Amino acid sequence: MSLMEIRGLHKSFGGLSAVLNFNFNLEKDELVGLIGPNGAGKTTVFNLITGVYKPDEGSMVFSDHTLMGLHPYEICKRGIARTFQNIRLFRDLTVLDNVRIAFHKDVGYGFMSAIFRSPAFFRGEAEIEEKALEFLRIFKLDNKRDEVASNLPYGEQRRLEIARALATGPTMLILDEPAAGMNPQETQELMQLIQWLRTEFKLSILLIEHDMALVMGVCERIYVLDYGQVIAEGKPEEIRNNKKVIEAYLGEEVN
Repeated sequence: MSLMEIRGLHKSFGGLSAVLNFNFNLEKDELVGLIGPNGAGKTTVFNLITGVYKPDEGSMVFSDHTLMGLHPYEICKRGIARTFQNIRLFRDLTVLDNVRIAFHKDVGYGFMSAIFRSPAFFRGEAEIEEKALEFLRIFKLDNKRDEVASNLPYGEQRRLEIARALATGPTMLILDEPAAGMNPQETQELMQLIQWLRTEFKLSILLIEHDMALVMGVCERIYVLDYGQVIAEGKPEEIRNNKKVIEAYLGEEVN
């Protein structure tokens, strides 16, 4: 049974269809890629799934519950977390605070406890800090806990963003071009990290990526978008040899 099932998703901007009749399914513990040329509609799909955009038509079901009409914070509480193509950290906060923030969606103390600094508040904050430090240790960022996030090297900023996403406790992780701006060594380390994350955290992962070596190396199935429509779906080897996919990327007909 699918963890996520999307049927007939449609989104237009000013009369131009960015996503048209998009159908998709993701099984539990599966790692699936979504690829396509620039402007194909990939990030729009991510924004629809996570509530940044509202679909014009279609249905989105996650863990037997509809996502239609939900706000991003409600979708996060349902168990879907994401990263962004352009890293979106709280750049002026410390590394530790960036991860601590993610735990506050399930904080145990109330508003008044926070205002009056009750014992429940201090207990709750101590527990959150310990959990955040554990995530920093996992991502080898614990020695940078007090550094301002904007001062981290690019690769470490990307790891911090993934750590923050995982701190929300998702069952599905959406990665939007995580290898963007990385050198080959960093990309190789990212590939290993993604595979490890899926196993360690028992995650289902949806990945947008332009780096074909990364996509072909980690994904079990791949969807290909072109002009907002799915033109192919299958295993990496099937996608690699698909004429429609080659035409979409090369811009010319393949004989």
